[in-house]
Amino acid sequence: MNDKVNPINIELSDEVAQGIYSNLAIITHSSSEFIIDFVRIMPGMPKAQVKTRVILTPDHAKRLLLALQDNMAKFEANMGTIKLPEGSEGMPPFPMNFGGKGGEA
Repeated sequence: MNDKVNPINIELSDEVAQGIYSNLAIITHSSSEFIIDFVRIMPGMPKAQVKTRVILTPDHAKRLLLALQDNMAKFEANMGTIKLPEGSEGMPPFPMNFGGKGGEA
């Protein structure tokens, strides 16, 4: 049995390194996969766009959950607790209010 861990060479293209802004994630699942749609909602726009979709196996989804929990704990230990609106239970209100009045032309 090989106890040696082989490193993985991960490449990140310039385009992917730019990232995609998302202010909403919609998560659905079946018996064999979790689907996360990352959405961008813009003020004054009647439609929101799914900017990217990530499909994970259940075990990868669980590892992502644990990694997010670990990183959130480290972030809050350094930066302070992230406060969510009371009663939101982590879910944004719909329709989302971006503040200010509606868009004008």
